[in-house]
Amino acid sequence: MQIKVDLKIFLFLLIFLITKKIKIYGLIMLFAFIHELGHLVCGLALGFKPEKMSILPYGLKISFKTKTVDYNNKIKNGNILSIKKIVLALAGPTTNVICIIITFLINKIGYIKLDTYQNIMYANILLAIFNMLPLYPLDGGRILKEIIHIFYGLRKSYIYCQNLSEITLYLVTIISSIIILYYKNITILAIITYLWIIVLKNKKEVKFKEKIYKSIERYEKN
Repeated sequence: MQIKVDLKIFLFLLIFLITKKIKIYGLIMLFAFIHELGHLVCGLALGFKPEKMSILPYGLKISFKTKTVDYNNKIKNGNILSIKKIVLALAGPTTNVICIIITFLINKIGYIKLDTYQNIMYANILLAIFNMLPLYPLDGGRILKEIIHIFYGLRKSYIYCQNLSEITLYLVTIISSIIILYYKNITILAIITYLWIIVLKNKKEVKFKEKIYKSIERYEKN
């Protein structure tokens, strides 16, 4: 399996170190790893084969190879692969929810220190909410894309998902700006900036795919 490291992770480490939040960042990365294990176990159970693992500033990401047979099983305008991808995307946030429940139950017995308990809960809640945002390529964005694919087809899934991702990110940016002004927390600014980078990068890819679709249409007409 190929392993790729996003060098921006070192920038995030520096920012969290300067803001004295390196401990919570370490916990976030730990539970992001567990989050990705949820994807891995689910992917293997669904018959996917791990292809590449990327180490990103907000955690890990595992890419899977897909079986060609899944493309041939149609569901409306999509295929069975879309259902599998939705389940796969849900596996990560579900893993974080399970971690929250387990931590809560253990704390009831009294085995966890208060600050450790709060940090673990915070890390998992943050990861679950963050990954379920309808922003592609986060889990929420992937789920949204596959749902659109099933009902409206692959081409529209790229366009609609990108448009909704941008709208969501505008709203998140506005809310985050208020939080930054109130708490003076530059780590939030770093996260929002990174989200804009990946959303704008995906926008270029969507535009490129749309050009290909239009070229095919012109070719078929001629």
